[in-house]
Amino acid sequence: MRIAIVILNWNGKELLHQFLPSIIEHSQIKDCDIYVADNASTDNSTDFIRLKFPTIKIIQNQSNDGYAKGYNDALQHIDADVYALVNSDIEVTENWLVPIISEFELNPTTSIIQPKIKDFNNRAFFEYAGAGGGYIDKYGFPYCRGRIFNTIEKDTQQYDDTRSIFWASGACFFIRKEVFDKLNGFDESYFAHQEEIDLCWRASQLNYEIKYVGTSTVYHVGGATLNESNPKKTYLNFRNSLRTMVKNLPSSSLLTTLLTRLTFDGIAAIRFLFQLKFLHFWAIMKSHVNFYWNLRTILKNRKKHLQKKKNYYEVKSIIWQYYIKKKKKFNVL
Repeated sequence: MRIAIVILNWNGKELLHQFLPSIIEHSQIKDCDIYVADNASTDNSTDFIRLKFPTIKIIQNQSNDGYAKGYNDALQHIDADVYALVNSDIEVTENWLVPIISEFELNPTTSIIQPKIKDFNNRAFFEYAGAGGGYIDKYGFPYCRGRIFNTIEKDTQQYDDTRSIFWASGACFFIRKEVFDKLNGFDESYFAHQEEIDLCWRASQLNYEIKYVGTSTVYHVGGATLNESNPKKTYLNFRNSLRTMVKNLPSSSLLTTLLTRLTFDGIAAIRFLFQLKFLHFWAIMKSHVNFYWNLRTILKNRKKHLQKKKNYYEVKSIIWQYYIKKKKKFNVL
C-alpha cells in the first residue's frame, strides 16, 4: 500500500521548519512519500524546503484558493493508494502510521481515517479540531469525542479504541484515493472549514466507512492559519455548515431542520452582539446573506440519487445536551 503524506502550505515556512522533522523521522516506512503542496506562498517556503529538506517533493499550486481547492489541485499530481492530508502545524509520533495502515489493509470498507488528535501546547488534553473523532447533531452542529463546543477533555486513554465516526478531522485526514476520486474531492466552494464534514457525509451515503484509530497519535497546534478569534473563521464555519446541511439532508426533513438551524444561528448572532463582538455578529449576518444568494446553486448540488441515512446523528441536539442538561463530555451523552 503506497501512502502519500501531503502537507498543504501557504506562507508557513516557520511551521514547516518546526514540524517537518517529526514527519520525516516517524514516517520512514516502505512505500511512503512526503509532499508539500504549496498554495502560491510569498515567504520563500519552497526554496526553504528544497534547501533544508531535499527529500520532500513539492507540488506548486498557482494560487491560494484555500484548503479544498488546494488539495483538489495537488492530489491530481500524486499517485498513491492512500492520501494522508496533514496540516503544517501537526507533530506526529513514533509509529503513527502503523495502526492506520493496518486498519486500511484489514478492512476494505474503511475508506477514511482520523488518528487521535491532541493539543500540542497542552499535551495531556485533546485538541479542538478533531479530538477523538467527529460527530454531528440533527441541526448540523459538529462535536467530537473529547471536545464538545469549548469543553475539551483530558486524555486518560478513554478513547484509545478503533470505532466508526461521522467525520474525520481535516487536520489529519487519511482517505483512499479511489474514494476521493469517486467523490470528486472536496467541494471547492467551501474554501476552508467543514469541507471534510461534507466529504465524509457524502462518503457515508455511499456506505464507505469513516473510522477513528485511537492507537495513532498526533499533536496539533490549532489556529495557526486562522484562529478562533478571527471573524473570517466564524463566517466560514456558519456559511459552510448551512451549505453542508442543504447538500446532504434528506428531502423529508430539510426544510424543518434548516429553519431550526437558522433560528439557532440568529441566537448565536445576538449573543455575539451582547458580548460586544460586533465583527463576529456581522460575520454570521454575512454568512446568511451569502447562503441565500447561492442557495439555488447549492440546491443543484444535492445528490438526489443517494440514499440518505436515517440516523446520521448520535444526539438530536448537542446544544440541548450541553447547555440545558449540562452534559459536557462525550461519554455521558
